[in-house]
Amino acid sequence: MRAILTALALSFALPMAACSRDASEAESAATIPVTIAMAGQAHRFDVEVARTDAEQDRGLMFRTSLPENGGMLFPFAKPRIGSFWMKNTLIPLDMIFVRADGSIDRIAENTIPESLEPVVSGGEVSAVLELAGGTAARLGIDETAKVTWKE
Repeated sequence: MRAILTALALSFALPMAACSRDASEAESAATIPVTIAMAGQAHRFDVEVARTDAEQDRGLMFRTSLPENGGMLFPFAKPRIGSFWMKNTLIPLDMIFVRADGSIDRIAENTIPESLEPVVSGGEVSAVLELAGGTAARLGIDETAKVTWKE
């Protein structure tokens, strides 16, 4: 009888866990602190890191929200021209293109959800930081800022 009850409980629990996996994946992902400093101010964000090619390909696709102090960092093995698009990205983002020295090459503000138009850096960058759309304007972040993080 106990085996039957256990099997019955699992038959309900496993599908529920599978359904909630995608929704909570972002919430449970490990984050690192990223700081954007400028003019005597520092803004801290706790962001996910897209380390692998697969993680970088998926990025923030299919997300319906992003925490105010959240985001995603895309570090590159060596500096390159950064080029992103918004395919399957459902929310506007601010893309901050970061040079190897932490200075900001370009900020693409409020990128258009699901757009296939490339969003490209102005020069070679070592990382791209994606934040919720409007964050840069709200906090006064501009190209004079420095971006730092430790993995």
